[in-house]
Amino acid sequence: MFKRLLLLPLALLAACATSPLGRSQLQLFSDTELAQMGLAAYADIQKNQPRDTDPVANAYVRCVANAVTAALPGNAQAWEVTLFKDESANAFALPGGKIGVNSGLLRVATNQDQLATVIGHEVAHVLARHSGERLSTQAVVETGLQAVQAISGATTPAKQQLMGLLGVGAQVGVLLPFSRTQESEADLLGLDLMARAGFDPRQSVLLWQNMERADGSGPPAFLSTHPSPGDRMRALQNRIPQALELYRQAQAQGRRPACRAP
Repeated sequence: MFKRLLLLPLALLAACATSPLGRSQLQLFSDTELAQMGLAAYADIQKNQPRDTDPVANAYVRCVANAVTAALPGNAQAWEVTLFKDESANAFALPGGKIGVNSGLLRVATNQDQLATVIGHEVAHVLARHSGERLSTQAVVETGLQAVQAISGATTPAKQQLMGLLGVGAQVGVLLPFSRTQESEADLLGLDLMARAGFDPRQSVLLWQNMERADGSGPPAFLSTHPSPGDRMRALQNRIPQALELYRQAQAQGRRPACRAP
């Protein structure tokens, strides 16, 4: 144990990384390890969460998600998309190329551009390796955490915590929100990503207005763990001119998604 503690500062120094927006990160897990955990978490959710079998809704969600992921820089993997039968307005993306969308989100994201706002945001968390950052912080606090093995085993508090750190806490009953810094980063990266895919970034602000109005008794789960709607919309508005240029470039290159909502 003493030797491991002596080596920890060296490991932390070697694990310094930089996010796509230039922020310093702690990353102790490799992309392969994160993908293994993401795949295991996704398989677990699919076993326990009912799917929405509406073929039109599924085709629509896949159309939007495929357009967004096709715009990822250097993207070489095929992303799997599942529409879950769940009334909450929520979505997630996991390392390993997995995306989950709840059917309730389709009532709040009223067109393809608004749905692309949410999917772009969630995929941006993966692009920025936010789940790896959270897992790394947890591993420093609890040295010796065997994350890959734990997430593949039986349901335990440790497994639920790990899935929450990956970003699927709402599905397993453990809500571990991304930090506000990570959320703001995903907003901006997601906005650029949806614009590069040919979706109108101006719809992002309308999406968050819809989120605010979605539930009179309180905000949807997707909104409740995020920065305040006012702060979020102001940040998006400030970045929209840059995103609009990316959108125009995408349109000029023939990226014009035409996903038909159910």
